Amino acid sequence: MKLGRTLVIGDIHSGLKALKQLLQRADAQQDDTLIFLGDYVDGWSDAVPTVNFLLDLKEQYHCVFLRGNHDELCYDWLKKGKDNPLWYVHGGSATVASYKNASKETKRAHMAFYEQLRDYYLDQEDRLFLHAGFTNLKGVDFEYDAKTFYWDRTLWELALSLDPRLKREDMHYPKRLTHYREIYIGHTPVTRMGHTTPQRAVNVWNVDTGAAFKGPLTAMDINTKTYWQSDPVHLLYPGETGRNG
Repeated sequence: MKLGRTLVIGDIHSGLKALKQLLQRADAQQDDTLIFLGDYVDGWSDAVPTVNFLLDLKEQYHCVFLRGNHDELCYDWLKKGKDNPLWYVHGGSATVASYKNASKETKRAHMAFYEQLRDYYLDQEDRLFLHAGFTNLKGVDFEYDAKTFYWDRTLWELALSLDPRLKREDMHYPKRLTHYREIYIGHTPVTRMGHTTPQRAVNVWNVDTGAAFKGPLTAMDINTKTYWQSDPVHLLYPGETGRNG
């Protein structure tokens, strides 16, 4: 029996048009596993339709939904009405506008979706998936604060600072990276480095290719490292600024 692929998908930021295009280009099949790295909302105008689409998608595919920092911010606003001016500036205003005409039933379903998001996912081959990072030298099971999983940037900064020739068995290889064969993250767009494709630093892969800004949305087969991309997302939402505004 042919086993399906495992596709890891970067930060969507309400770019539903890009997600639909991406899944078509990747030719996603029902025996594939789709691992989403979080940040489903905040950016483009399709926040509510994006979450609705993901709720439908999990009925057809094996999906793993990880928690991003923007998902937590949106959940806090939906549940507690928290006023967060900084969030509004960083994509939240488009999300608030999208929810303006959403029914109470839709909002309840979305809150349940946000509540059920995972902080991290570890597969049977010691490949770790999470939105941002972790800091504990012993690994994710020993992390002091769960918020680190979707807010931390030091993991990616650490990986970038290392000599790419460094091996896991070397004494100077950072201890927190030795626990996992590979680590897949989003959160920090690689467009900040001048790239629009997935980037690897030692055993850490960053799949956030800047879909919230002027980059594409990306899906990558974790076994072959083949990847597929949407058009640059801003071209699919003419007249909108995403998180560039």
